[in-house]
Amino acid sequence: MSEFIFMLTHNDRTVDNALEVLEQVKDTGLRHIGFKDVGATAEKARELTAAAHAAGLVVYLEVVSVDKADEMDSIDAAIAAGVDWIVGGKFAAEAVEKLAGTGIKFAPFPGRVAGHPSELLGSIEEIAAHAAELSKLDGVDGVDLLAYRHGSVDPLELTAAVARVVDGPTIAAGSVVSEAQIRGLAESGAWGFTIGGAIFDGMLPGEKDVVSQVRTALSFANAGVRI
Repeated sequence: MSEFIFMLTHNDRTVDNALEVLEQVKDTGLRHIGFKDVGATAEKARELTAAAHAAGLVVYLEVVSVDKADEMDSIDAAIAAGVDWIVGGKFAAEAVEKLAGTGIKFAPFPGRVAGHPSELLGSIEEIAAHAAELSKLDGVDGVDLLAYRHGSVDPLELTAAVARVVDGPTIAAGSVVSEAQIRGLAESGAWGFTIGGAIFDGMLPGEKDVVSQVRTALSFANAGVRI
């Protein structure tokens, strides 16, 4: 099986009714839930994290801000909120300094990431080399790979190349919309995957409400085989 992280996000920003959606999905069997720094104030981050922890969920904050100052502010807000994981972000060396001693796990973006919504750039070799470099940093626990946000390489070849060189989880983030993608990612060595917008848009099979879509994603994750 692989791990499914439900992101309370759409178009790379936290949805306005994230707390309401969290309440709806907390009893589906979901284990992991996340949101993004864009669209979430520091207060909202604290509220979401507290509510998710009360429901027994592991909490992820994905950093997708474009500039360094905003990213550092988001790291500070995530620390204050008490999330379990910070994923994403482009300034890993600076982030690990802030995170030292907090107990928060960290999985930054490998490769060159541009724009919002985020797009991954670079060759497979370049991205894998960067992932290996990040993995050597004290305080980095894995990587947040935008495999399906790359426009010109095979996402599964990319995932396999990165997973081979990373000590810790490779999380496939962004634009995952099908069972075939989920199975392929698991077989390529990804520890888990995130879905946000596709669930809010009802893109998975079955009923189109959010609760049903989350249950479908969980069933796909549980059926996946990670090697």
